[in-house]
Amino acid sequence: MKKTFLVTGAAGFIGFHLCKRLIKENIKIVAIDNLNSYYSIKLKKARMEELYKQGGDISFVDGDIEDINLLERIFKENKPQIVFNLAAQAGVRYSISDPIPFLKTNVVGFGNILEVCRKNDVEHLIYASSSSVYGGNKNLPYMEDSRVDHPVSLYAATKKSNELMAHTYSHLYSLPATGLRFFTVYGPWGRPDMSYFLFAKAILEKKSIDIYNYGDMNRDFTYIDDIIESLFRLTNKIPTPDKNFDAENPSASSSWAPHKIFNIGNSNKVKLIDFINIIEKEIGIKAIKNFLPMQMGDVHSTLADTSLLEKYINFKPQTSLNFGIKKFIEWYRFFYGK
Repeated sequence: MKKTFLVTGAAGFIGFHLCKRLIKENIKIVAIDNLNSYYSIKLKKARMEELYKQGGDISFVDGDIEDINLLERIFKENKPQIVFNLAAQAGVRYSISDPIPFLKTNVVGFGNILEVCRKNDVEHLIYASSSSVYGGNKNLPYMEDSRVDHPVSLYAATKKSNELMAHTYSHLYSLPATGLRFFTVYGPWGRPDMSYFLFAKAILEKKSIDIYNYGDMNRDFTYIDDIIESLFRLTNKIPTPDKNFDAENPSASSSWAPHKIFNIGNSNKVKLIDFINIIEKEIGIKAIKNFLPMQMGDVHSTLADTSLLEKYINFKPQTSLNFGIKKFIEWYRFFYGK
């Protein structure tokens, strides 16, 4: 009997690409998204239309994970065995100007997901965390055991809270759960609030781009296909209690409970100016650069150590930035007719 997969945030960037992969694998999908207006609803609807073109066994629910009654009804009617929680209020900078949506979706909404998973004996909950949990920690590369005690944005704090909440449910109710700390995901059909998207749009329109901390920043950019391959490989890697867990010298990546945490990144630190140069070269236009100080909520550098994930799923994200940006610009020109 075919399993049913529930994907929250299915009209979002990562959720959309995951659903595409699940359709390709002939998996039954229940997709949830509230199609909020944080960024272009037109883009979100275009993603859903693209999914419907793929065919497959997918049903879409226009709804919110903050609505516990809706979630209970969905679980009762569809009985999903595997749950991917990718729904979240995103945007580090937005979390500074408007914190409430982050508390509602990322904390209350995720709590609802945990509760319906518990009540319905879900086989595996895979949920999105973020590299932002490392916050003010400057010891690179980031490892899962690195300290995450000093977040610099509310978004980061909500993602760390998700890890703590999921572990608690794993401990109390034996809910198998895996959290992934995503490092700067990019690619076709991406989020318009992300830097690469904003840079491409401005360069093509011959407008200036804002470059924070005067370009002195580094990021670990992870191509969307590598994220999806990792998510798919994790599906059947259901966490079990670590019998060798040492409570006197605890590891953040494993537990006596069926809960695991992994970094997912490209493991390459790219300077912001070099990143912009790649976009300029691919578009064929030089950017008009507006250099600015560091913004609140930003961190200087990110870099993932993914050795634990690589060993666990036998896969290493390694798509080159040149290839990934090329694919993004090709999609952007096609989608927006630029």
